[in-house]
Amino acid sequence: MPLWHVHHPVGTYSAQQKREFAADVTEFYAGFGLPKFYVVVLFHEVPESSFFVGGEPSASTVRIVVEHIARHTEEPDRRKRTGEVLSRLLAPHTSDRGLSYEFHIDETPRDLWRIDGMEPPPSFSEAERLWARENRPVPY
Repeated sequence: MPLWHVHHPVGTYSAQQKREFAADVTEFYAGFGLPKFYVVVLFHEVPESSFFVGGEPSASTVRIVVEHIARHTEEPDRRKRTGEVLSRLLAPHTSDRGLSYEFHIDETPRDLWRIDGMEPPPSFSEAERLWARENRPVPY
């Protein structure tokens, strides 16, 4: 599962902009065969009085924490490309709007992950494709 935490100043995104942002993130991962319901995007509004960059309040910075669980990237070139692709995905929602942004990716061990009490199917398996088609966890 990719879990995205988008920390942003109050009022940075409208409800529609949040939907569009989340849709872009979801489509990115669905393009790799992940079930759409794996993708969770949480928007956290932070008042300027509580959002500091370099010790100074910031009203124009977005900080994103991405947690990857369903897929991991070990290969250095692939890791670099992942960062570049995510930067392009983020641009319309951040830098193209005059916002500064930063993100990092954590990789959680897959064996510590459950959905509705079920262990998710192996990556690229027929069971995972079934979950993607159904867009929900089903026994396999």
